[in-house]
Amino acid sequence: MIFHLTTAEEWAASFSAGMHTGSTRGRTLSQEGFIHCCAAEQWPEVRRAFFVDVPDLVLLHIDETLLSSPLRWDDVPGAGTFPHIYGPVDLSAVVAVEVLPALDGPSRSPGRRRSMGASTKR
Repeated sequence: MIFHLTTAEEWAASFSAGMHTGSTRGRTLSQEGFIHCCAAEQWPEVRRAFFVDVPDLVLLHIDETLLSSPLRWDDVPGAGTFPHIYGPVDLSAVVAVEVLPALDGPSRSPGRRRSMGASTKR
């Protein structure tokens, strides 16, 4: 199981479109080249670092065995290895959608947020 953070609004649009193409906060699959995901132990820190001020956040639980798009675990310099989906997420691969309660506090600066997009493909 891998996880993806997105907004309720973006998820509703994806559900209507029949696939999810949001990559990360404010960026799409076509802009980023892949969809950012996390392992179970990673998503809480990613949320605190980059999504703390997003009030309508949802956590997609993705069964990676149900994806038709390629999944790779890429090294993100200074952050570890993260799962990235190189194509749209099939709705059938999303086995649960968890509405997350709001957190208090600021996210990291946009400059730090962009660094999460840099990866070394395995």
